[in-house]
Amino acid sequence: MIVFDLSCEHGHRFEGWFGSSDDFAGQQARGLMSCPFCGSAAVSKAPMAPAVPAKGNATRNDSGLGAAAQVQALANRPMPPEVGEALARLAKAQKKALENSTWVGEKFAEQSRAMHYGEVDEKPIHGQASTEEAKGLIDEGIAIAPLPFPVAEPDKLN
Repeated sequence: MIVFDLSCEHGHRFEGWFGSSDDFAGQQARGLMSCPFCGSAAVSKAPMAPAVPAKGNATRNDSGLGAAAQVQALANRPMPPEVGEALARLAKAQKKALENSTWVGEKFAEQSRAMHYGEVDEKPIHGQASTEEAKGLIDEGIAIAPLPFPVAEPDKLN
């Protein structure tokens, strides 16, 4: 099995599991894929970083590259240094924001409402919500914000 990061024409990102690259291409050609968020059939592979594990004795930043250079190493074409630096700052800010946050998965909307209406104590949470769920939370006056980068479920991390 191979996992691809996919995206639709509206920018929604999600994963797809396929038997091979040819299997992905065949399903795409036959129009068998659609975005789970909006239903769009215009689905393509999204840029993704290779899943290369670090050596057992290496630390995460043994590359000697600065954060902006690390982001550039994942791009498929040169980007202005300011963009790489901005992405690196965003990634660092998101990491810091999630340090004390609890993953609630698909129960994000439910948990957000429960905290907003005083049913449970407030605490930082992050998870998944459909576009409709997010719009509903906003309409109810519940403060939410999208994360700039996708977050893997804790139990699915390598």
